[in-house]
Amino acid sequence: MTILFVYANIYPCFPSLQGTPQLVSNINACQAVADAVRTTLGPRGMDKLVAKGNRTTISNDGATIMKLLEIAHPAAKTLVDISMSQDMSVGDGTTSVVLLAAEILAKLKPLVEEGLSPTRMIQTIRRTSKQAVDKVTEMSVSPEQETMLLKCASTALNSKLISSHQDLFAPMVVSAVTKLHASGNVDEIEDWIAIKRIPGGDVRSSFLVEGVAFKKTFSYAGFEQMTKWFENPKILLLNVELELKSEKENAEVRISSPSEYQSIVDAEWQVIYDKLDACVASGANIVLSKLPIGDLATQYFADRGLFCAGRVSDGDLKRVAKATNANVQTTTNGLTEEVLGTCGLFEEKQVGDERFNLFTTCPSTLTCTIVLRGGTEQFIAESERSVHDALMVVKRTIQSGSVVAGGGAVEMCVSNFLRRQALEIEGKEQLIVSAFSKALEVIPRQLCDNAGIDSTDTLSALRRKHAQDGDDAKWFGVNIEQGGIIDTFDLGVWEPSDNKVNSLEAATEAACVILSIDETVISPPSQDPGAQASGMINGGGGGGPMGGMMGNAMDVANSGGARSGQLAPGVSYMKGRGGG
Repeated sequence: MTILFVYANIYPCFPSLQGTPQLVSNINACQAVADAVRTTLGPRGMDKLVAKGNRTTISNDGATIMKLLEIAHPAAKTLVDISMSQDMSVGDGTTSVVLLAAEILAKLKPLVEEGLSPTRMIQTIRRTSKQAVDKVTEMSVSPEQETMLLKCASTALNSKLISSHQDLFAPMVVSAVTKLHASGNVDEIEDWIAIKRIPGGDVRSSFLVEGVAFKKTFSYAGFEQMTKWFENPKILLLNVELELKSEKENAEVRISSPSEYQSIVDAEWQVIYDKLDACVASGANIVLSKLPIGDLATQYFADRGLFCAGRVSDGDLKRVAKATNANVQTTTNGLTEEVLGTCGLFEEKQVGDERFNLFTTCPSTLTCTIVLRGGTEQFIAESERSVHDALMVVKRTIQSGSVVAGGGAVEMCVSNFLRRQALEIEGKEQLIVSAFSKALEVIPRQLCDNAGIDSTDTLSALRRKHAQDGDDAKWFGVNIEQGGIIDTFDLGVWEPSDNKVNSLEAATEAACVILSIDETVISPPSQDPGAQASGMINGGGGGGPMGGMMGNAMDVANSGGARSGQLAPGVSYMKGRGGG
């Protein structure tokens, strides 16, 4: 694995420009950002090592890298936004959308320099993008669901660090999302599908729990005496603190005899014992609480054959409640059997160096937990990002119900379609449509470059194939394994059609935003550090020092007099009603 070091700061300083120079500067900044993630595209993409303070991240996920880069150029930050948008909506294609947006701008750059109106460009590329999206929708197909989901999950994992283990993770991901979809909650993946990381061991030791699993919480001495295995247990979930609480700060109790003090102490013990008795009387075998369960309660439950765990995270408690049909209680008064949940089996299991509490064979199959293993923390973190992307891709595949081929096939087919459309257009719009169609070739070209394949020969072969055979060759893309071209649909490289549609729309919108900016206005810092504080103290009225300063400045501006004063580098007075 080749790791590249990325200095996480893009364009920390930039000039203050207007018009065409500003447009060109923005385009150059976007190209610099795209170059930072260009080599991560595809199954042969490289990883980036991003160092930020004491933290280092190794990843080839476009959204992760873009988020970690400290991009100072205001216009270039648009690419970060579209990458994050793609990650949230689809989960995959975060690098592709950045490359597409930057390449569209790069192909339009000569037209900008020649003086073609940016407004005209924006109108034309929006129409062209609509045609491209319609073409992708027309190309998409809807095969049998299980096969479609498995191949989409495998394709999403194919470019990740765990690509060699996609036979293990793809079925896990599909199983988890399918169960969620069956209950009508596929939009709540992050709430009901948990991913737990355990350092150590082989990645093949990762497994799927069809239920809930969470790491053993902080416990007291009596924990080891508890029963760690139950079949068909009754589960009580609480948001109650089960431990003796110290007095409030500065609390005062007035007593007249030692016996009164003892009665206060006895009352405190009676409160906690009443709570514990209520939990036992409810018939529960397992007691979980979001708040602490102290040493007294731990030993009390252990003596009576119950299992308890305190400080359970909010997310894990909600998943247990959903899986077992239990209700979280905020008091121990009036506990009935209706508020208790159940599952087929509860056990505490040793996984690596950690102990995990597992709830399986639950009445609700809505929740799942994926437990990831790996040798290093960076590897497991990247595995988690990869599995999350695959989950999102499978979710979008279920929602869209249609797929297209990957490997640059869709981009080449749409590029060929737009190239033919451009020949039927008169005027300068033909140049804009041609530039857009040419920009789509960046995906297959970069796939070739990252795989060490001659991109010139491969793209020439793809252009000829798509031009000669038309829609009969629509699934022909780059053969990453052996070089040349191949039918990627038959090869099993499938992606949800929403992935391509969202990439085209987001890249076009980002390009339009960049093209619409002809000036960057930066508010310069005050040259007098005390001026602002003085103005705030004396108020904004005309009688104060700040009011006098503003009045003098406006008098000079309205009279057409020359303006003076030291300004920040690259900042000048703007012409307007004040003259200047």
